[in-house]
Amino acid sequence: MVSAKNRFIQFLLLSMLLTVLLSYSGCAENDSPPARTDDRPNVVIIFLDDAGFADFRPFAETRYPTPNVDLLADQGRTFYNFYVPQAVCSASRAALLTGAYPERTEVFGAYAPHVRGLDPEFATLGEILQDAGYTTAIFGKWHLGDYPETRPPQRGFDESSGIMVSNDMWADHPVAPEYWGQYPLVYWENEEVAIDSVTHEHQPHFTTWFTEDSVDFINRNSDEPFFLYLPHPMPHVPLFVSDKFEGASGSGLYADVIMELDWSVGEVMNALKENGVADNTIIIFTSDNGPWMSYGNHAGMTPYRGEKGTSFDGGVRSPLIIKYAGHLEAGTVSHDMFGSIDFLPTLARLTGADLPDYEIDGKDVWDLITGKEDAENPHDYYSFTNHDRFEAVISGDGKWKLVLEHDHRVSVGGRDGIPGPQLQKRIETSLFDMVHDPYEKVNVIDVYPEVAEQLLQFADEHREKFFQ
Repeated sequence: MVSAKNRFIQFLLLSMLLTVLLSYSGCAENDSPPARTDDRPNVVIIFLDDAGFADFRPFAETRYPTPNVDLLADQGRTFYNFYVPQAVCSASRAALLTGAYPERTEVFGAYAPHVRGLDPEFATLGEILQDAGYTTAIFGKWHLGDYPETRPPQRGFDESSGIMVSNDMWADHPVAPEYWGQYPLVYWENEEVAIDSVTHEHQPHFTTWFTEDSVDFINRNSDEPFFLYLPHPMPHVPLFVSDKFEGASGSGLYADVIMELDWSVGEVMNALKENGVADNTIIIFTSDNGPWMSYGNHAGMTPYRGEKGTSFDGGVRSPLIIKYAGHLEAGTVSHDMFGSIDFLPTLARLTGADLPDYEIDGKDVWDLITGKEDAENPHDYYSFTNHDRFEAVISGDGKWKLVLEHDHRVSVGGRDGIPGPQLQKRIETSLFDMVHDPYEKVNVIDVYPEVAEQLLQFADEHREKFFQ
């Protein structure tokens, strides 16, 4: 005779078996992934290298089409007064990922091959989002350190591929320092060396490889929040383009490269759409700094004074488009000013991530980004440096810029990958009215002495804080 206890156990076992069979049957009939339960936004940052402000529509009427960046602008918000704190590779990248000025992190200029890089005491955006439960990836150019403890896998990125320095830091550079030949350009995949010495055969595939890795990452991770950082090595010299875009622009190699980067933007947007997460993804499209004008026809275009490696707007003002459906009005433009150091605290707010437990320089500017009525920039000023030299400040509202006396370069354009000479000129301490003179042509320091005095005070306070 079967006891009541045994009958109960048999009932439980049969119930469990039936549940398993029903679950299996349901999976067989429907192979779609489970619905996403975490509604925090994904974050995608597409960060170009040395792209000019006028390289893409809608920022200028280009001689070649850029339909995907145009579409991103139609679906998002375009910003015409967005600044980086230093117009050089490593410094600009560190500022983006740490929310701190170069003078705080001491990441100046562009790191040479095989250096330690960004001090791990400064958290990256990858690390704070990883700690918040995001899956993270970087595909492209890192340039923030090439020691085991400073490469992407140790700095907050679950997946990575690409190069640790600029793509010109190889023995084939026409004017490379001799010691560069001691360090071949290495291509990494996660923590493994995939190509021990990049050659001319590999470089044409860079944009395609990083795009394919990005699309694959989106396809595999769209059921949970993710952070994709796509810092393309192009259009920084040396320029290379895949067969599918070679000659496509009819306007030369640089234009071909820009068209391929535009294609990459489209591939990422399509992947987000196909995975049903386009409306829950923040897309940020911008450049680390302005064009490297000494390369002539292998450099981009900017309407502003100066270039990469200067603190004039041609170096530190970058094109910016942000898309976040339902939060930013599609097809709108903004002339409000903010800086790349503001992205980390702003994105932390939007994703629920915790800020670092030490002082950073960026501030939450989400109200400014969305165009909220009466929103004001929370900064009194932003600073601009070139390597370890403090060169300029701009008022938080972007209306006035004070350039401190210093020597700056003026490039004479080269051609076809060979750089031209760089001249040195000196500018006296100058005040520019950025509303009426965004090209920094007329020094009005004697016309508005009270404005100059206020900005000089900010500059003195900043110098005392960071440069003593």
